Amino acid sequence: MKPKTERDIEILIGKLLRYGVLLSCLVTGLGGLLFLFQNYGSIPDYSPHPEGFDAFTGTPEYLRHFSGIISGIKSLDGAAVIQFGVILLVATPILRVLFSLFAFLYEKDYLYVSITLIVLLIIVANMLFGLH
Repeated sequence: MKPKTERDIEILIGKLLRYGVLLSCLVTGLGGLLFLFQNYGSIPDYSPHPEGFDAFTGTPEYLRHFSGIISGIKSLDGAAVIQFGVILLVATPILRVLFSLFAFLYEKDYLYVSITLIVLLIIVANMLFGLH
């Protein structure tokens, strides 16, 4: 289907955002259910740290890298599925910017192509070179 008007493009962008968020919710919800079943009965350790402050353990290392998340999904690890749902949620507006770039190219609106390209480059640069 070839979009004919600006309204058609807006509708496609709206659907992209709606379906991206819905897919993210479904994946995250499924991961939440898996996580609950896999961790049923476990009790988190909230004991104070010996030096007087509470110990906080962050996200496990394997959930900080895409390859670890994919491996976790293959083994039906609930935490990995949740993390993938969050990645889908973050990717949705990025895909919207990318889709807008192509829509502006299609419309030959080069001012907005350049602005959208700058926004996309900022997003990519922050993803690649952001603080860890």
